[in-house]
Amino acid sequence: MFTPDLLKNKRILITGGGTGLGKSIGRRYLELGADLVICGRRKEVLDATADEFRGVVPGARVTTVQADVRSAESVESMMETIWRDGPLDVLLNNAAANFIARTESLSARGVDAVLDIVLHGSFYCTIAAGKRWIEAGHPGNVISTVSTPTMTGSAFTVPSAAAKAGVLAMTRSLAVEWGPKGIRLNAVAPGLFPTPGAWEQLYPPGSQVEPQERSVPLRRFGDHMELANLYAYLASDGSGYITGDLIVIDGGRWMQGVGGPTFRAMQDWTDEQWDAMRAHARKG
Repeated sequence: MFTPDLLKNKRILITGGGTGLGKSIGRRYLELGADLVICGRRKEVLDATADEFRGVVPGARVTTVQADVRSAESVESMMETIWRDGPLDVLLNNAAANFIARTESLSARGVDAVLDIVLHGSFYCTIAAGKRWIEAGHPGNVISTVSTPTMTGSAFTVPSAAAKAGVLAMTRSLAVEWGPKGIRLNAVAPGLFPTPGAWEQLYPPGSQVEPQERSVPLRRFGDHMELANLYAYLASDGSGYITGDLIVIDGGRWMQGVGGPTFRAMQDWTDEQWDAMRAHARKG
């Protein structure tokens, strides 16, 4: 159902596109004919991902831009660089940060580490792209990655839940405000799609009372291609009448109680167990 030219002539920016889910989505966009731009803070990671894409996707057109979405000035500079070669058609707010912690122990710096990337970064990128689309009368499409705790809340990852709830509110608010200008915005809440590195940080040993897939009614993890295909549909013209929506792709997990089985064991952890978890995270 996804033709090779589905995203032909569409220029798409993925923030945090050098690793994880953003990388999987970016590869799929290239396979479907898009011109891809990926940004992130580490140039060597971006360049390695771009070279990998060119090696596995014939004719891949991919550009890298080093930028820090936590900085409005860096985002503005990035957008100026991108627009020199033509406007974007799609912005994917994918850059994120998250970690496990008892909320009462969080420092202001720890809170800001998540809010600055997830909430501020998504706002900065969306406004920077949106104002350019509006000035040029160019249609636009913003897709933002959030999470099911925007609906349910989530113990021990409170800054992330709050930040992504803010991104969802931004999405729905601007879908109304910018809809008459030909700009649509949607959000996606992925479930359990394992990625290297982030998985152990979010689900450390001893945090589970049952195998992770048991928390999913479909009793399995998601496949990256399943997720990438959803993002491809939302980037395509075929989804042109969808805006202001939150699409959940988690095998039904949020309805079973996403916060319960995931962190139930951690509610009874001792200080020693929390110290061990932080030491483990620092080693990662």
